[in-house]
Amino acid sequence: MVDRDLAELYNVRAIALRQQVKRNTNRFPPDFIFRLTRQESEMLVSQNVISTRRSFSRALPYAFTEQGVSMLSSVLKGPRAAQVNVVIMRAFVRMREMLASQKDLLIKLDELEKKYACHDTEIKAIFDVLKKLIQPPAPPTRSIGFLPEPRH
Repeated sequence: MVDRDLAELYNVRAIALRQQVKRNTNRFPPDFIFRLTRQESEMLVSQNVISTRRSFSRALPYAFTEQGVSMLSSVLKGPRAAQVNVVIMRAFVRMREMLASQKDLLIKLDELEKKYACHDTEIKAIFDVLKKLIQPPAPPTRSIGFLPEPRH
């Protein structure tokens, strides 16, 4: 989640949220928080109908991972911070559940595809045999019957 959106949820100014993070850098290792690149920031502006990049600030925005959002509850105090953190954590749990169920569905589809993929070739082979049975027999290549013995 981006610092600007988290600040809005926690009902604090984005600059105040970033200040708390800077005061507690030991609680936010790189796998908890990272800065967006200029290109990522521009994409975020264009994809989310944010009027301009100035909506963030002069600095590039921070992005928080699930663990980073969880750690915010230890640096942002107050009842609102606790409530928001619970809601966000539940959203992350629900998102993981949805991804897991989607992954299970993809695995099942893959298994079905593998199970029935050979049937295509088997069905084709059956039709090939049936077509051969339906076709009229080819004319004989040699004469049928007895040949008279040549007279000398």
